Amino acid sequence: MSECQLLETCIFFNDQMDAMPAVANLMKNRYCKGDFAACARLKVVKTVGREKVPTDMFPNQDDYAERTIAQG
Repeated sequence: MSECQLLETCIFFNDQMDAMPAVANLMKNRYCKGDFAACARLKVVKTVGREKVPTDMFPNQDDYAERTIAQG
C-alpha cells in the first residue's frame, strides 16, 4: 500500500495531534496510508500550495478545503 508523499512532514499529524493519538492513527490509516487523494489538506497543497493549508484543517474537512482553495 502506498503512502501520502507528505506523511513524514505533515504538520497536522506531526504537531497538532499529539493529544489525540487514537484519532490520529485512525485518520492516518484512512487518509495517509489509504485514500490520501481524499485528504482535504493534500487537496489544498496541490491546488494553492502548502503555505495556504490552515493549521487547524482536518483531513476530512472538504468544505474547509474548498473555501481555502477559493480564496487562493
